[in-house]
Amino acid sequence: MNGTKNESKDRQLHKEGYLQRVSAEQKEYAEASAHLKITENNHAITDFQTDELLEKILHRNNLNKAYQRVKSNKGAGGVDGMSVDELLTFLKENREQLIQQLKDGKYKPNPVRRVEIPKETKGEIRKLGVPTVVDRVFQQAITQVLSPIYEEQFSDNSYGFRPKRGAHDALKQCQQNVNDGYVYVVDMDLEKFFDTVCQSKLIEILSRTIKDGRVISLIHKYLNAGVINRGVFEKTDIGMPQGGPLSPLLSNIMLNELDKELERRGHRFVRYADDCMVFCKSRKSAVRTMENILPYIEKKLFLKVNRSKTKVAHVSKVKYLGYGFYRYKGKCKMRVHPKSIAKMRARLKELTSRNNGWGNERRALKLTQFIRGWINYFSLADMKQVLRSTDEWLRRRIRAVYWKQWKKVKTRYRMIQKFGLPEWKVHEMANCRKGTWRAAIMLNSVLTNKEIASLGYMSMADYYLKICEN
Repeated sequence: MNGTKNESKDRQLHKEGYLQRVSAEQKEYAEASAHLKITENNHAITDFQTDELLEKILHRNNLNKAYQRVKSNKGAGGVDGMSVDELLTFLKENREQLIQQLKDGKYKPNPVRRVEIPKETKGEIRKLGVPTVVDRVFQQAITQVLSPIYEEQFSDNSYGFRPKRGAHDALKQCQQNVNDGYVYVVDMDLEKFFDTVCQSKLIEILSRTIKDGRVISLIHKYLNAGVINRGVFEKTDIGMPQGGPLSPLLSNIMLNELDKELERRGHRFVRYADDCMVFCKSRKSAVRTMENILPYIEKKLFLKVNRSKTKVAHVSKVKYLGYGFYRYKGKCKMRVHPKSIAKMRARLKELTSRNNGWGNERRALKLTQFIRGWINYFSLADMKQVLRSTDEWLRRRIRAVYWKQWKKVKTRYRMIQKFGLPEWKVHEMANCRKGTWRAAIMLNSVLTNKEIASLGYMSMADYYLKICEN
């Protein structure tokens, strides 16, 4: 609390070059209301206040809750290098100074740190922006106050990043729509949604509800705080960083406009984050819906639609949240989409690699963690046969790992002898000259399914059936 001004600057990286004046309103959205211009200068101190929303955000209890949330989420540090473990000490020393800066409109968020992760589609990447841990606390504090306000406005057909709602709820609603006869879908794909959000439009939407101009100004500062990409600063006049606590809420606020428009037109739809499907009873109706809704998205919300990926299809031909759909005896059923199965097998292959240097206990633990998480997510799908065949393949890979570990003949002899086989059989197996993958089949009589389970390796099919029973 009593930290010096210089110390604060060192940690906060408040460099002149990082804070850029926002350019004029985008040409596509010239009709933004005049008072929004208070947000266009990061140095502006606004007195546009019709309530005390900022005071609620900066209340001690709300900030403490935000800190606890950031701490529990852990995660990597931002551009200032501060870790979550260092956060408490820094906040104790600089809390009052930071709060006063926020109240005065003088607080300057740091740029986010660019992180790129590969998408499922080969060659495509997802750009994430990692805020500093201090900025994560304030973003979380804003989110905690604004979320209850906007929850009252959000559509019942929106399921992503919302309390007491999740992917399973969205999938069940899809299933209900299909059971009601809505078997054709407009599968919409918003191209690089987070990177292409029109900030002016978003600010205009926020201003309909948030009447404290200081909060609007602070949110806008976060939107165009910039990005540090490989050590180089990049302006962010459009889009919003994906990776901070505030981004999911802002994405829902933006896309709630689409939700309300779809509801106004009487459409059935399901939206999870920026993944949206509109359900129709016929292909003709779906085509007409797509032709009518895309202009609204592009010309009113100023979002980009990936025309090549946005399509009309029968529900059995689409992939949604990793699931596929099919009809059986007139009812909609769910399955794991083939692409999701391929991705799962690729991950299992990584975890059972014979060259990762892991011990057997660590490997078993990693596999258990992945299997539990994967099956819990895909538990709505019918996949008993898929898991049984995957189990057989996975156990063979595990046997191959152990065979590889028993490198020498005498080691193999000693290990196989423990299982009580006849001496001639032990000698034959120990001196096997087959390749590792073929030898793994031979180990079925030694490393049985029961024995592999006793070593800590989980059966996917058994865990799935257990989940289904509960």
